[in-house]
Amino acid sequence: MNELKLGCCSTAFPAACCTLELAPEAEERFVRMARAIGNPVRFQIVKYLVTHPGCITGDIVQVLPIAQATTSQHLKVLREAGWITGTVSGTATCYCLSNENAQRFKEIVAAL
Repeated sequence: MNELKLGCCSTAFPAACCTLELAPEAEERFVRMARAIGNPVRFQIVKYLVTHPGCITGDIVQVLPIAQATTSQHLKVLREAGWITGTVSGTATCYCLSNENAQRFKEIVAAL
């Protein structure tokens, strides 16, 4: 059996079977995206944007139990992490899921 024992510990760990090589920038982006989506409210926003692309902040506020200012802060975090993009249209901002970044995130999770 291929096991690795640590000197002072009695726990045996299996030897590595493969690697997950990521460029430092890709790893940093993945970690930022994971942190952002780890928040339950932000996860709900992403889920909403999957089925309602191009919606504005007001639409999102109506489905969340939080204030508009708090929603805006969550949208900012998601935008900075790369989950969403926002397009200004007059006084409103239309939000969409970044399909490219979501696909990259999905591929890394699948590789894990």
